[in-house]
Amino acid sequence: MEGEQKMSVMTIVQAINNALDIKLEEDKSVVIYGEDAGKEGGVFRVTEGLQKKYGIERVFDSPLAESAIVGAGLGMALSGLRPVVELQFDGFTYPAFNQIISNVSRMHNRSRGMYKVPMVIRFPYGGGINALEHHSESPEALYAHIPGLKVVIPSTPHDAKGLLIAAIESDDPVVFMEPKRIYRAIKQEVSDDKFSIPLGKAKVLTEGTDVTVVAFGAMIRECQKALVMAKEVGISVELIDLRTIYPIDKETIAESIKKTGRFVIVAEAPESFSVGAELMAIANEEAFNYLEAPPKRVMGFDTIVPLAKGEPLYMITPDRIFYEIERTVKF
Repeated sequence: MEGEQKMSVMTIVQAINNALDIKLEEDKSVVIYGEDAGKEGGVFRVTEGLQKKYGIERVFDSPLAESAIVGAGLGMALSGLRPVVELQFDGFTYPAFNQIISNVSRMHNRSRGMYKVPMVIRFPYGGGINALEHHSESPEALYAHIPGLKVVIPSTPHDAKGLLIAAIESDDPVVFMEPKRIYRAIKQEVSDDKFSIPLGKAKVLTEGTDVTVVAFGAMIRECQKALVMAKEVGISVELIDLRTIYPIDKETIAESIKKTGRFVIVAEAPESFSVGAELMAIANEEAFNYLEAPPKRVMGFDTIVPLAKGEPLYMITPDRIFYEIERTVKF
């Protein structure tokens, strides 16, 4: 049928690769680099095949020096390029923290608007793959707290493609965190054509009337399993995928809480001083008079993510999510 979109079944890895492919083809100012991101296609093979297609000048490997990767990207962005840099793991972003906070996030303000930093910093994040230390971190709150940065976390192949294209086209620096646990765990029909999803807009995945649940990244899938359990006992859950951590979509969250009167937040990062805490503040500030129960966080413990043997005790399960949903509704 003429005009019909061609769709392909993609994993998150394939959707991100497709988004990068589209932007490399469309915009000659886009360059991609990072540790093993060129020839090997990255640890998780997200950029596989792109160097062969676009050449070593546009898709290339970097030294094992995160601060240098980000610092060089800043220089590229200020010089008219749109760099997409890959840091190998979540816990390896910390050596680049100084560059991100002191320079990347501040350059637009420091130059009084003279310079923009159209740069994307990609990295896999989160636990659940039995990895080593520094390979299972969830540092979204660290970056969302820094003025000048946007922070994005997709949960599906469709959103990964649309959000990444929007991030690359943004004139602001974007921290793009990819939930490694579901890199290949989810398959979905995604348009082969270019499309973008606006940053800063949450998505209501399931409408409900009894309780609002907000999550993002790999936790969306765990929440969906908990929703099946809730439905069996007659609890109607409204599930919202946050998608963009900053800027956060206060309006969608507040409107949902006003409708349901109850609020549960699910995220795998440590609970204290977290995105979950920010979401609770939104509930109290924007919808306090509508709350029929205290907002509840279902989050990671305030400890380092355990190594493989102890990791299952740390990760959030559908049972734990359902328990807090039911307890909140019965409050």
